[in-house]
Amino acid sequence: MHMDYRKSLKDITEDCITQNGDSIMDSRLCIIDAEFRRGFDLVKNYGKSITIFGSARLESGSKYYESVEKLAGEIANLGYTVVTGGGHGLMGAANKGAFNAEGGSSLGINIELPLEQTLNEYLDESVEFHHFFSRKVILAYSAEAYIYVPGGFGTLDEFFEILTLKQTHKIPDTPIILFGSEFWKPLEEYFKNTLLKSGEETISLNDLNLYTITDDIDAIVEIVKNAPVRDDISNKHHLGNHE
Repeated sequence: MHMDYRKSLKDITEDCITQNGDSIMDSRLCIIDAEFRRGFDLVKNYGKSITIFGSARLESGSKYYESVEKLAGEIANLGYTVVTGGGHGLMGAANKGAFNAEGGSSLGINIELPLEQTLNEYLDESVEFHHFFSRKVILAYSAEAYIYVPGGFGTLDEFFEILTLKQTHKIPDTPIILFGSEFWKPLEEYFKNTLLKSGEETISLNDLNLYTITDDIDAIVEIVKNAPVRDDISNKHHLGNHE
């Protein structure tokens, strides 16, 4: 079944409720299925991509804003699509950099929330989700690298999910980059001092090699340039077509 990703989440919800009558479970499954389909149908239209995760709250006055915008612009100039959660703050900075660049595209994978998360204005296309888990799958789908800039619980949730998938070999050896050492180094110290505490280790020392912490935009660009195109990227069009 083909799902038009341009159809609004409200219309999809109403259609699913109409189709399934009094069955709340069937209606919910219908909405979840539609979210996955429309997410894949959007992403399949674009080639290689980089997903940037970060705060919706750190606006243009933040010390990180301009550097995130610059980083995303340089990545887009390499021909990559920059994918974010579509909100404001540092997500908006990343989309702004990509949108104003010459080479790539700017996508937003938005989440429906009662009090925040409206779309930023720097998007070529976007799609909205009600469920966080289906949205995270689309944000993670076939990216050549994942870049995390400072953020809150949502950013950390997304970081730990991708980190776990890489640790357990559920995804390829895709670069995970933490941009902003002042923000991320304390988390690494927690890993070292608590998760690697002698005699009480809950991770392996090698797990610290799963990610890179840096402030160097040029170094990140080189990592992106050298990142292999994921094998599953060639299947985007097949996975996005639902006959």
